[in-house]
Amino acid sequence: MDFTSGDISALVFKPVVKDDLGNFSLDGHMLGVLMALDGKLTLGQVAQRAGLNMANLREAASKLHKLRLIESVDRASNTIDQDFVHFLIAELSLALGPLAEVIVEDGVEDLGYTLQNFPAQRSAELINLLAQEIQRDQKKSEFKQNMVKKIQEKGY
Repeated sequence: MDFTSGDISALVFKPVVKDDLGNFSLDGHMLGVLMALDGKLTLGQVAQRAGLNMANLREAASKLHKLRLIESVDRASNTIDQDFVHFLIAELSLALGPLAEVIVEDGVEDLGYTLQNFPAQRSAELINLLAQEIQRDQKKSEFKQNMVKKIQEKGY
């Protein structure tokens, strides 16, 4: 895995449990990152919790990966499901009408994904992006509140 370029903030890693740990020399950043990785938090979230900037996190994660102390988590299970997509379109339709489905698809595409592979941890970002399309403040507020409840219900 290449840690030298690109956006790594949405990647998810977990520690590798080994019987033969051997002798590893870990600096404070590496130890903090290793302890914060749980297979659920993105590297961006880990950086915030560990108080690291992305450059320091990138270096620490790269070293941990080379030592085979962390591994990437399969992201397929961490995508939004069809129930969420249908609810999202229905809620946006209440505020914007029949174009809601197209607006959702465009928003997902603007963030670099499809509805089939959209990461669940970015659902709040998608909601904020879509809410910008709603002109009336009350409708915008209702949309956000209903979607936050759905995100919490889904555990995203």
